[in-house]
Parts: sequence; C-alpha cells; structure tokens
Amino acid sequence: MEGRRISASPRPCSGRRVLAKKRVRADAYINSVKKLQRREISSKKDAAFSISNSHHKFRNMHLVEEYDTHDPKGHCPLVLPFLMKRTKVIEIVAARDIIFALAHSGVCAAFNRETNKRICFLNVCPDEVIRSLFYNKNNDSLITVSVYASDNFSSLKCRSTRIEYIRRGKPDAGFALFESESLKWPGFVEFDDVNGKVLTYSAQDSVYKVFDLKNYTMLYCISDKNVQEIKISPGIMLLIFNRSSSHVPLKILSIEDGTVLKAFHHLLHRNKKVDFIEQFNEKLLVKQENENLQILDVRNADLMEVSRTEFMTPSAFIFLYENQLFLTFRKRTVSVWNFRGELVTSFEDHLLWHPDCNTNNIYITSDQDLIISYCKAESEDQWMEGSAGSINISNILTGKCLAKINATNGNPKVDECSSSSSGSGSGSSSSKIAAKKCNRSCQVRSTVAEALEDITSLFYDEERNEIYTGNRHGLVHVWSN
Repeated sequence: MEGRRISASPRPCSGRRVLAKKRVRADAYINSVKKLQRREISSKKDAAFSISNSHHKFRNMHLVEEYDTHDPKGHCPLVLPFLMKRTKVIEIVAARDIIFALAHSGVCAAFNRETNKRICFLNVCPDEVIRSLFYNKNNDSLITVSVYASDNFSSLKCRSTRIEYIRRGKPDAGFALFESESLKWPGFVEFDDVNGKVLTYSAQDSVYKVFDLKNYTMLYCISDKNVQEIKISPGIMLLIFNRSSSHVPLKILSIEDGTVLKAFHHLLHRNKKVDFIEQFNEKLLVKQENENLQILDVRNADLMEVSRTEFMTPSAFIFLYENQLFLTFRKRTVSVWNFRGELVTSFEDHLLWHPDCNTNNIYITSDQDLIISYCKAESEDQWMEGSAGSINISNILTGKCLAKINATNGNPKVDECSSSSSGSGSGSSSSKIAAKKCNRSCQVRSTVAEALEDITSLFYDEERNEIYTGNRHGLVHVWSN
C-alpha cells in the first residue's frame, strides 16, 4: 500500500506537504498524517493506446454501492463517547475484496466487496482510537496504528492482522508490533513499501530505528540528537541536521544497512526560513523563504536555480522517479516539472476541490500515468459547501482530462443492477424514478449528487477497476463500470 508517516500527536493538524515515490508519506515539519500513492512511472511506447484504454475504463463509471462506517446499534465495543458519533471518512484502503474505511473519530470498519456486507470493526479495545492504516503486501496483512484513552492518547501502538483473519471477522487475531519502542509525542512510525522498511523515532532517547517490513526485525539504529529530519528515497535516506546560520549539514545513507554514502554541507541564506529540503535520487531540492529554488546534483555539486517567481513553494510534491519528473500542488492546481526547473505539464479541467491539497482525495495509478482527484464542479456558482464536485481522471504526462464522474454521468445504470430492479435506461438518460428503484436494489440511499458532496477520501482499486470515495457523513460509495 502506501508509505506514510504517523506521528504520536493524537490529533494532528490538517495542513499538509507530501513526498512520494510509489506512495506518499507525511509532512514531518507539522507532524501530520498524509498520504499519497508513490508508484514508479514508466515510459511507454504505446502511450496512445494506453490513453484510449484509460478512457474506456473510466467512461462508464457510475454509483453502484454504499457502505456506512457509523454503528448506530452499538455493535462495535466502544466506550469513548466521541467514537459513537458519525464523522467523516479520512482514509480508505482496499486489499483484495476487502474495503477498510477509517472515520475521523477513530473507528475503522471493514466491508466485503463481494457480499456488500460490513464484516467487522477493527477497534479491538473499547478505548482504541485508530489513527491510520497500512496494507503490508509482503505478508497480506493490515497494520493499524492506534492511540488509547488509557494512555491519554500519547503513544502510538501498532498491530498487524492478516487479511484472512479480518475476512473471517476476527480482527483481534493480530499481534502487536514494535512493543519495545516508545512512540510518544513527538515520536513517529513510518512505513515505506518502496524499500520494504519501517522507520521509527523514539523522542524519549532521540533514536531512529529501521526495521524490515517483511518480518519486522530491527536492522540498525541512528542515534544523533542533532538529526532534525530523515527523508526516504529509493535505496537511500537523507539525514538533515540542525542548521547553522549559514549552512545545513546533510548525510546520505544506504537504506539497507545505514552506511554513510556522502556527507556534505549545503549553504543557506542567513536568517531565511527553509521552506523545504527534498531528496530525489541524485538531486537535492532546497527552497528558502522568498528565495529561488535550488537544484543540486550531489554527485558533482552542480547547482542550478529556478526563479522564485516561476517556482513558488508548493503545498505538496509527488516524485515520478522513472521519468525524472515531479508533481507540485499549490492552491488547488497541479503542475508537472522536470529537474531543469522547467514546467512540463499544466492540467486542464483538474482544479482540486480542497485548497489544502488533501492527499486523501488524490490517487496516482501504479504506472503513474493517471491522477484521480476530487475536483471542483463545472460551473463556478456550484462551487460551495454542500454542492457536488466531480471525480476527474487526467493523464499526468499530457495534462488531458480523460474522464469525469459528475452528478450527470454518474447516475446508476438500471440494467446493470440486481435482477430485482425494474425500469430501463442507462447513464444520464435514466429517469429519476428508475434511478431510485435502482438505488434501492443496489443498497444506495444517497443520490449521485449527494455522494459527490464533500468527498473527504478517495481510493482507486486497480485490480477491480473501482473507485471508492468517503464523505463527511461517514459513508463510502463505490463507483464502477
């Protein structure tokens, strides 16, 4: 699944900055949980066919199912009052035929896509607040990261449960991970499936530890109180140390054994805040407040700059490693850049709904040729709280919008629902009466417009070719063709 960092703060703030290779991880400066898929993008000779095929896959997407994370009958053994409240879905993860939906309250529900039934809640203890999810494809298990009322929500606890156990309705059949680690604030745990590693930080003794994601054995530790931040890239880690007035010390380590590959200083403008320092293979990106973007080649120390008027500090990054490109997110817009500091692509008709770049509402496909996002409505007068947005699918390399799910074309298709439905017609041509009959047979209570209101999380299941969205009411909707 996606690599990400989870900090020990029981209620992280909503601001976000994202890094990615295959999947995205979190912003360490503000200690918030972020996610965005980090998958390698490859150059394909059959690009035209790929675009055509993508359009075909998404053009008939429509609403087919609805799940509810709320438990009004109290089947989930919870004792904390706020866990009983209906809250928005903040994270969706799919593994095989199971959909996991995490609500902001900390309740996590598992649904079987084949039976369309809720299997169970993953909250094993009555005072457990689940903070984040991670699917470990190495052993087909789900890792939950939680805090507990009995611990005053101050420490992260990790648990691994095989998907098969969850399918049987036995979420308590898992086992605890990293029990020896003290993950109190501002400690964190970060899962990185790109390198198959787990990084933990114990703030109590200022020790970073790297574990193998396959068997959770500890590989090595880094003990240095001067380390301010660690950034992970394929095969390497970048250690950022406390800055001096004129420079910041940096080290590049092998992710496998912690061997120091290179140590150097990067010069800084005095008395200027560092907006970000990012590592992309051999490229180091450094941006200070009101200064130009610096792109340093760490192999030969070549340095180039991009004007601050051309490249303004983004709220999020996605690195596309194979194509030597990266995405930036700023004020609802998405752009593609190369490492010469040139703007490669601007997206048409892909204005994000959320201004803070809510990466739960963005999905990058495994080939990283497509971006699926929750976007603004077509007309400006519809763009307000409580109105319907759209799910846009765009080509990353061309910026073209390939398909869109909106309140017009996302209506349920009567003839594709269960045999108990009546009426005829399909797509946007279906009458309101026919759509309502279809909704009842398909267990969909929301209208398409309602399902597209205030989407708070989005996930694309590439194997099933289905899009899953969650909204502020705690509902999960399935879009399929």
